[in-house]
Amino acid sequence: MEKLKLKNLYDDFRDGKTLKAYASIIAQDAKKLDRPINIMEVCGGHTHSIMKFGLPQLLPDNINFIHGPGCPVCIMPKERIDHAYVLAMQEDVILVTLGDMIKVPGSNGSLQDARAKGADVRFVYSPLDCIKIAQENPTKKIIFFAIGFETTTPMTAVLVDQVIKQNIPNILFHINHVTVPEVMVELIDSRDEHIDSYNHQIDAFLGPSHVSVIAGAKIYEKFPKEYNKPVVVSGFEPVDVMEGISMIVKQFVENRCELEIQYKRVVSFEGNLNAQKMIEQYFDKVSLFRWRGLGNVPESGLKLKDEYASYDAEVIYKDILPLAQIEDHKLCICGDILRGMAKPPECTIFGTACKPNSPVGSCMVSSEGACAAYYKYGNLLS
Repeated sequence: MEKLKLKNLYDDFRDGKTLKAYASIIAQDAKKLDRPINIMEVCGGHTHSIMKFGLPQLLPDNINFIHGPGCPVCIMPKERIDHAYVLAMQEDVILVTLGDMIKVPGSNGSLQDARAKGADVRFVYSPLDCIKIAQENPTKKIIFFAIGFETTTPMTAVLVDQVIKQNIPNILFHINHVTVPEVMVELIDSRDEHIDSYNHQIDAFLGPSHVSVIAGAKIYEKFPKEYNKPVVVSGFEPVDVMEGISMIVKQFVENRCELEIQYKRVVSFEGNLNAQKMIEQYFDKVSLFRWRGLGNVPESGLKLKDEYASYDAEVIYKDILPLAQIEDHKLCICGDILRGMAKPPECTIFGTACKPNSPVGSCMVSSEGACAAYYKYGNLLS
């Protein structure tokens, strides 16, 4: 029997005939709209799929994508990058993080720059790799610089759980996990006096899929009910996205405003209850977390519970960690891009001074950033 190949699993979700069929359905429904619709895809994975497969070309002019802040690397403020840099430069520290974080520039440089100066900085695919690194380096402090939305938070929680259960003394955590619903509220109704989001252009949300696998679609209930914004949780493949767009358009045509799940093959309303329980066991919400370009977003970040402070690098190294907030390069408009107020080509340094091999802003650094997507796939829209 022929072995199942990976491409067999996604071919149907990239089928050209299916995409065109959805495009036709959307076009017919869009004729019934009384105004254009702006749909924000919150997740960077959606942005890359939209750009890679040229989906804007398939849609009528009155359906518009606006790009949100759905990349955990993109939204990390410079002062927290500086935390990572300072920790990495300590003689007794091995700093461990996930891939794209190494390239993000802080005020002192990136973690890649720190490594070039002799710091021991490593990236891993799984947080649990920290255990092996700790065992191989018993005289070093292994600091896991944890990032990500609800998708990756359970993996950090599992590592915390194992460190405690195995009594591993030399693993510490710098927690930078953030949560999606709170920033979606911020985009609609900013509560930061320095950021004006009241002139937002969001009519509906394409909900992130992997986040929803963990947290459940339930986290978006408030948006149709309290903010009159439909949410359709969609998969990342182009057919998923097109079906999700079709579902949103139909809601407007039928004068509905609801939470719906397109990605039913993976996402449920309740989500992964075991993962949620693990997160609740080890993490508390912080009152404010500063998002790059978005300002202070209430209760949108996580921290280790106080009872686990002996594992918290922010507590242990508090005397050497910088506190000052640091703004982005004056020519970089990542903040506007992350809020859906601008698109990458509107930036004066996009594709010139700011490229993937010489990024100025975080949206170009990350493989999921909107600027990186436009740079890599933007020719598909010409």
